[in-house]
Amino acid sequence: MCGRFAQYQGMADYLRELNSEQEVIGGYDNLPIERYNVAPQTNVQLLHAEGGGLTIAAVRWGWAPHWAKKGKMPASINARVETVASGKFFKQIWPHRALVAADGWFEWVKDETDPKHKQPYFIRLRSGEPMFFAAIGQLPHAGSDVREDDGFVIITADAQGGMLDIHDRRPVVLPADLAREWIDPNTTSQRAEQIVRELGLPSVTFEWYQVNKAVGNVKNTGAALIAPLDSREPLDRL
Repeated sequence: MCGRFAQYQGMADYLRELNSEQEVIGGYDNLPIERYNVAPQTNVQLLHAEGGGLTIAAVRWGWAPHWAKKGKMPASINARVETVASGKFFKQIWPHRALVAADGWFEWVKDETDPKHKQPYFIRLRSGEPMFFAAIGQLPHAGSDVREDDGFVIITADAQGGMLDIHDRRPVVLPADLAREWIDPNTTSQRAEQIVRELGLPSVTFEWYQVNKAVGNVKNTGAALIAPLDSREPLDRL
């Protein structure tokens, strides 16, 4: 599962990597976002297509349909790629596709030296470039305020045995061309499902390393959280 990630560059850096010809509606600033420990139920900068352009909005990470809320079911933060297009839970938001621009995500595996604890790892592209998670959500319209029920989920796939934990799941990461196609309103539902089920970046595209266990505390947000464990990054940067 993808439960924490990093989004620290400026939006212009992510847009440059996306290389879209669409204009950003409403503009944006390029101040570094500087979020090294993005947690569920917080607002996250999302990209989605609307009105012939791209919209950037801060949307809550987590969503549930109204009928699930009445039953007091918790909001989901991830959606399984195997069932997201056909299941009842996400039927309402499946047509509303978005991208989460990110620099990497965290996963926890059992600590070999202490089985009672887990060791966090940071996973990023070997190229060091930004990445795009496939997402869907109940999204705000350009120029409108975010509504109480707005939210999004990240689509996840099987780790395919090539990542840290063969039993775990990972976000579906799309190359720039497929990321653009994913959010294109002209992309059919069938093609969108094919993109996330079959065409996400393979495991060999990524690298990972151990990081400080301080990332487990959502109050820690500094750049040292993504530093390799042996880098001796100053703790005051956590």
